Amino acid sequence: MNFKEFFESYSTLLAACPREAIAADSRYVFLSDFHMGDGGTRDDLAHNRELLEAILSRHYLERGYVLVLNGDIEDLSKFRYPDIRAAWASLYKVIDAFARAGRLRKIVGNHDLGLFRTKDYPYPLIHGLVLEHGPDRLFAFHGHQASRFFTRHDYLSHFAIRYLVKPLAIKNANVDDRGKRRFRIERRIYRASKALGIAALIGHTHRPLFESRSKYDSLRWAIEEMVAEYPSATGDRRGEIVNLVDLYRTELSQMGRREVNRDLAGSRYDRESILVPCLFNSGCATGRHGITALELENTSLSLVHWTGKDGPKPYLLREALTSERMEDTPNTRHLLRRTELDHIFARIRLLGR
Repeated sequence: MNFKEFFESYSTLLAACPREAIAADSRYVFLSDFHMGDGGTRDDLAHNRELLEAILSRHYLERGYVLVLNGDIEDLSKFRYPDIRAAWASLYKVIDAFARAGRLRKIVGNHDLGLFRTKDYPYPLIHGLVLEHGPDRLFAFHGHQASRFFTRHDYLSHFAIRYLVKPLAIKNANVDDRGKRRFRIERRIYRASKALGIAALIGHTHRPLFESRSKYDSLRWAIEEMVAEYPSATGDRRGEIVNLVDLYRTELSQMGRREVNRDLAGSRYDRESILVPCLFNSGCATGRHGITALELENTSLSLVHWTGKDGPKPYLLREALTSERMEDTPNTRHLLRRTELDHIFARIRLLGR
């Protein structure tokens, strides 16, 4: 894959997308990859139905968030839109409420590109959204634009000519969570964002990322920090460190040797330089253990994980900075990472040169 060609296509997409200024009291939540289906056994979102509807209606809507649906919300590769609409009527009512309040931004992904040709679709569709923080930019887009199919030509021209003008069956292959494709996609976006001095907020690969770090990176570096602390720790803290290291090692082992090795090879993206915090990923809403999201609030960016009645995995309780239960429900919001935008962009400017 020619990186120069992708960089030109990426730059064109960035320039063409709508822009909004981030105010001191701005609140955005970024969610992606619902893969809504017909509500049946092949519907990837069905098991998180109650959790998703609750967090959208009782948390983000009530607290004034702008809802950014960052692609692959409807899964048109497997289901007809009328069937999706009927199966998810209650969720669409919540999305309608965001739209009526002027607080919905609907970005397309590779699985819902067909919405551009769907008659009477109720929400405006965009390819990406640029959020401006003074001279700095956060660029939210789905991420499929970095896959092989969409990097052969300029993305917007290629899309308009071959998809809107001429009928085209878009190849909607899933990204294998353990495959090398996701690392290639993330690597291209990381390199292009670093070169442009921006922060990219994507979905598509279903892998939560914060400041360009994967789950594997976060666990491994947490272990390193605790090992460094252990010699000077005293009393109960020594016991806590032993328990945490055992817990995190168990979680890494459960990821599987194959996945860990690929994370090692791919999560750094650019081995010759310091890791720059220019890539973030909201993960997905179809996770077996809950839903991940990115939140932008009061000029800080956070990665959160929502869990329902089955609760979180043990390591998550230890890793979370805070955990807050939604009143009268088993749903809990776990804050995993938080960083000020000024800190993110200072590091991008100083480390990305």
